[in-house]
Amino acid sequence: MTWRTCVSLLLLLLGLSTVWAQTTPSGETCENKNSTTCEKCLESTQCLWCIKTSSCLTYPAKTILPPYSLCPLSDARWGMCSMNFQILIITVSVAVGVIIIAFFFCLFCCCKCENCGSSGFERKMQRQADKRKTKQEQRKAEMKVRHDEIRQKYGLSRVSPYARFENPA
Repeated sequence: MTWRTCVSLLLLLLGLSTVWAQTTPSGETCENKNSTTCEKCLESTQCLWCIKTSSCLTYPAKTILPPYSLCPLSDARWGMCSMNFQILIITVSVAVGVIIIAFFFCLFCCCKCENCGSSGFERKMQRQADKRKTKQEQRKAEMKVRHDEIRQKYGLSRVSPYARFENPA
């Protein structure tokens, strides 16, 4: 087994043991903990403590958020007695929002930097193409001058071959 597999299995076992440790034992429900404290009630992740009624309730997992008729969000405690459900929702929402904004910011920066690199590369290639074009034009002009010198040397004119048809003399 590789070390990655061992670490994955270890984390899985650790997570499962944490979940098993927090679940209520069979036969014991959250409603049986009504006469206890908030800390005792929240030992199980299935329980919700309502400060207004000082009662331990089974968390309504089907509705995601507990309904107001069960317990107002400002009085509901889940996971920690010191933090009410409203603060928990706001904190998680802000954290998720910050993570999403940071993700898109990093994505934008990476794409922008990639485009900066490619635009710099394109400018460099354009400069090289312009240099090659000017050198080619210079060579073309030099060849033309050389050909004209050869024509003059041997008495060949650069006049169009159709010129004698245009001027009948």
